[in-house]
Amino acid sequence: MRPEIPSATAAAASPPPFHGPPRPEHQDTRPQARAAALATVPERSARIQRDRNRLTVVTTAASPNISVLRRHSHSMTPNLNPKSKVQESIELYKTKNAALEDSCTEYKRLLEEYKTNLADLKSLNSTISMELENVKRSHSYEVDDLRRKYQNDMQDSFDRHKRDLERAREENNDLAIKIERELKDEIEKLLKSHKEELETLERRLKAELEEERGKRQRERQDVQKEFDSELRNTRLEADTKERENQLLQGELTNTKSELDRERLLKNALQGQLTDATTTNLTLEASNKAMKEKIDFLESDSQAQSSAFNELHRRMQEAFAAAEAAQEKLRQEETLRRKLHNQVQELKGNIRVMCRVRPTHDSETGPAKIDFPDADTDSKEVAVQGPDKISAMGTNITQTYSYAFDRVFSPVSQNAEVFEEISQLVQSALDGYNVCVFCYGQTGSGKTFTMSSADGMIPRTVAQIYAEATRLQDKGWQYKMEGSFVEVYNETYNDLLGRPEDLDKKKIEVRHDPAKKQTTLENAVSVALDGPDRVEEILQRADKNRTVAATKANMRSSRSHSVFILKLVGENNITGERSEGTLNLVDLAGSERLDHSKAEGARLKETQNINKSLSCLGDVINALGSSKENSHIPYRNSRLTYLLQYSLGGNSKTLMFVMVSPLQAHLQETITSLKFATKVHNTHIGTAKKQTKASG
Repeated sequence: MRPEIPSATAAAASPPPFHGPPRPEHQDTRPQARAAALATVPERSARIQRDRNRLTVVTTAASPNISVLRRHSHSMTPNLNPKSKVQESIELYKTKNAALEDSCTEYKRLLEEYKTNLADLKSLNSTISMELENVKRSHSYEVDDLRRKYQNDMQDSFDRHKRDLERAREENNDLAIKIERELKDEIEKLLKSHKEELETLERRLKAELEEERGKRQRERQDVQKEFDSELRNTRLEADTKERENQLLQGELTNTKSELDRERLLKNALQGQLTDATTTNLTLEASNKAMKEKIDFLESDSQAQSSAFNELHRRMQEAFAAAEAAQEKLRQEETLRRKLHNQVQELKGNIRVMCRVRPTHDSETGPAKIDFPDADTDSKEVAVQGPDKISAMGTNITQTYSYAFDRVFSPVSQNAEVFEEISQLVQSALDGYNVCVFCYGQTGSGKTFTMSSADGMIPRTVAQIYAEATRLQDKGWQYKMEGSFVEVYNETYNDLLGRPEDLDKKKIEVRHDPAKKQTTLENAVSVALDGPDRVEEILQRADKNRTVAATKANMRSSRSHSVFILKLVGENNITGERSEGTLNLVDLAGSERLDHSKAEGARLKETQNINKSLSCLGDVINALGSSKENSHIPYRNSRLTYLLQYSLGGNSKTLMFVMVSPLQAHLQETITSLKFATKVHNTHIGTAKKQTKASG
């Protein structure tokens, strides 16, 4: 008996009901049915194979009977009775026919069974396909359910963590409030117990605290101002440099052309002047000879009188030619001043030069300072920084390179340095306000450069006298007055006054905005009637100037000294008048407190020095901000207020940054060079000459 298998028609007529995807809470019986159906597949396959074998056996068994029947029909002997042979054949055929009918019936049965099994297999295949689709759909729903469950679990975990975090934060806040309350109570107890001690310390440290607070405030303001200035300079530098480069290229080309023409004209005029001078001397000799002849010829005839008149006419013509030559020389001098000022403006109204002093015999440990272009332009200096250990354990040495208008090596002498400022001295004679100041750390050679026997001040006065003497032939007469003051602890002191009045006499600074001039009230002003007078002034000022010994320098200048030379020139022939001022400033040395170890009075001096130098940098930054009518903080320091009309757009400024060659001063050296670079990148307006023509 084979098992009952539902037919394909029955399976198609009654498909399994679909109730949607199964849920975990409902029991699904379809997986058991599918498993039972799948379990019957091997049994059905085995039964089909048995039926196929049985059909083969039947076919094999029937084939010999048919063959025997055929052989028997052909082998019947003619001797038999025909009737009996027919009867025998009929019986034999019946027997074989019955066997064939049985075989045919078996074939039909097997065929029907095969059809039934095929229909069952098709129905089972359809059922399995549907079940597979249901399984896929069910699996998708289960995955979605698991994903939703995971998200819900994650959200629950997040909410639980958030609640725990909030609870912990509240606990921390409560704990912080509790601790704060306990600390407040404890602090109140400590304040009560130490009140008298704090009052004593407050009285003793109040002054120091105020000074430190002011210093920190100034440092913060300096850093902020420096950052703002560098930001403005960075934004404007590219456009400004490009415009200035194009403008300067055009002006330089034109000025070179004019300078070449005027040089040729000057050479021609100098030749004419030489000829005129020679002619003048010749005419004077002739005039003297003629006067002698006149005395001789006064008693002679009428012909001698006519000859005298002719000689007198020729002498008048020679005088007229000499006067014309003098007029050309005066015009040449005016043109020279104009071209000289144009050349100075092309070089820049604020210039920065660097000088490295030589080492003394007693000094050791020199720094590594190189001059890359010493054989060409001498405008660069390179300082090798201190050795540092990197994270990998290797030595790293950084080289700092700086470029200025001119760099002087330790072998340079004062005469070579003065050649660079001699043109600015000429500008002061021409009626401009000029300021030359030395900046640098203490002990870097500022005072030697400015006030030594062959320093800038003696050489400047000597050049002014020589030039004033030369210009006398062109009608110019100069009056020169010199003043020497110092700015010590934000107070003006007269270095040319009596030593006992140094701290008693109050000096007032008065500015004339119309003339752009500065006047010092109650300060001694000395008329300079010769170059030798300068040496006397320098000796007196050196005795009165405030100096002291510090850890950084045994003889450190504790004040800023300012030598003010007023030059008033008048030309009686052309009616011109010029008023120029030359300020030669020896700034006090910048220093760090951790290096100088200043205390007491030296500490106050150092703080005031650093403050005034910082204000000087602020003024230069403000002048270079390129904003019209912008505020310039001259009043922040007595030094900048005194030099107000010698630092602005109506003046020409030259800064010497002095550098120590010692390795011990390397940090101060780099700081000074950075400040000088900032000044070098500053561009101020065009200087104006203080001249006027009288009626």
